[in-house]
Amino acid sequence: MTDFALGPKARAAGYRLRGYDSIGSTNAEALAAATAGDPGGIWFAARQQTAGRGRRGRQWINPHGNLAATLLIIPESDPTSAATLGFVAGVSLNRALSAILPDGMVKIGIDGADGLGGGRIALKWPNDVLADGAKLAGILLEASKLPNGRQAVAIGIGVNVVAAPEGLPYPATSLAALGASRTAEDVFDALSDAWVDTFGMWNDGRGIGDVLTHWRASAAGIGAPVAVQQDGDVLRGIFETIDDDGRLIIRADDNRRIAITAGDVHFGATASARS
Repeated sequence: MTDFALGPKARAAGYRLRGYDSIGSTNAEALAAATAGDPGGIWFAARQQTAGRGRRGRQWINPHGNLAATLLIIPESDPTSAATLGFVAGVSLNRALSAILPDGMVKIGIDGADGLGGGRIALKWPNDVLADGAKLAGILLEASKLPNGRQAVAIGIGVNVVAAPEGLPYPATSLAALGASRTAEDVFDALSDAWVDTFGMWNDGRGIGDVLTHWRASAAGIGAPVAVQQDGDVLRGIFETIDDDGRLIIRADDNRRIAITAGDVHFGATASARS
């Protein structure tokens, strides 16, 4: 048994929950449930993952006491629209953190990712949440086609609550390191309720423009130098915006506007460095 519980909005909206102390992968559990015929609208939440997955097949390390949560949904929208659910998750998590962190810790505004200061929480394209420029949380969408032709989507969210993984190639932090005494259960409660509001705004993809407006308002790095690594190549320029399709728009050095759909993003001094 665990102490995970849905927030009141999530309960009223009919969401369900399976809570775990430790699990292999909440995303894997969600997709297995979909294959077994679950209709969706169910959260899988754990204090620890032993086989968590990150983007591009990377391992997602989840020390005990952190939050690993996955929501299984079977949306009415087409796969292209469903792919924007990562932005719904980012806005939801940002709202959840704003609701539970001490006043003054979350500062909303558009700026670069370096030297954020004051516990500034920001969304990093495409799927990370930063605090003071260090990774606090990550989001991973995985999809599976069902026998009836519909698509099941597992929306995985990992939050460093008590500790950040060690030995990573990028800075990482945790709520505890930021001075916030919160539990995985606290974060999940707030997240499950914030999801209800943001998912309603998304409206089967018809409201993605509104979701992206909220996402941009908390974005890291807009107007700052950015470098995007793609298949061994590095594209450098200025991060202009996220367009209405959720693509990263870069103003390259030769003044071209380039739309990026995938890649590893680096801001600030790392982006400006020339090799």
